[in-house]
Amino acid sequence: MNARQVIEIRPAHPSRDGDGVAIQRIAGMGHAGMDPILMVDELRSNYREDFAGGFPPHPHRGMQTLTYMKAGGIVHQDSQGNRGEIRGGGAQWMSAGRGIIHSEMPTQDTRGLHGFQLWVNLPAAEKMSPPRYRDVPAAELATLDGGHFSATAVAGDWQLDGAALRGPLHELAERAGVLDVHLQPDGTLGVAAEAGHTLLAYLYQGSLAVRGQRVGPQQLLVTGPGDGWTLQAGPEGAEFLLLAGPPLGEPVAHYGPFVMNTQAQIEQAIRDYQAGEFA
Repeated sequence: MNARQVIEIRPAHPSRDGDGVAIQRIAGMGHAGMDPILMVDELRSNYREDFAGGFPPHPHRGMQTLTYMKAGGIVHQDSQGNRGEIRGGGAQWMSAGRGIIHSEMPTQDTRGLHGFQLWVNLPAAEKMSPPRYRDVPAAELATLDGGHFSATAVAGDWQLDGAALRGPLHELAERAGVLDVHLQPDGTLGVAAEAGHTLLAYLYQGSLAVRGQRVGPQQLLVTGPGDGWTLQAGPEGAEFLLLAGPPLGEPVAHYGPFVMNTQAQIEQAIRDYQAGEFA
């Protein structure tokens, strides 16, 4: 095996988005090592005032979102007439394509919330495609118990210590794979990696050993080339998201909720939204 090595560690930064929602954010707009992942947000608080305002209606164009909830509930509604509610363990996927307006609001009974939102880029040829949406409840996600680890696959095909696992969200799988892993204290896990594909780990609990040092939560590990990666947990174990996908290698122009390839396309997106063409 040509083992992958961690070539960069990117820390999350506290931020607020939507109606004052507290998040930890890693932005990767145009970052070659993260392509096609554009952004990783972690939402985690036991206090409703940190997320009660949610994300009121706002537009998107040119990218995909994946919301994956560990605890609490979120309701999605959009200008295409879609509505979906997920609770702890469920996922919601949306491809904004040429334009959509959506909202994501916490359910009234949610007192503590823990979840993630990922932004995944669309290639230039698909940025003006029709919007799409799908929610996947926790019971439909694929799981694997490897003894020293457990894993939940949202999207993509994974090989974990030689065992295969496939996520049900095939709509996202062509562009990105998403896997949630719990690794036992001091445990190791071998992950197969497709040549040329991006492979990342976002650590949200515990620690991982990297180059003889312990890396703590709210950090993203970026790997270099190779066909496999061995991750080792620290003495308290590790919980992390694995993210993978083929890099697009295309220019990224970004303004707020719009992700296109040129500034002219961004300006057109703003004009189209202001003209009511997203509704």
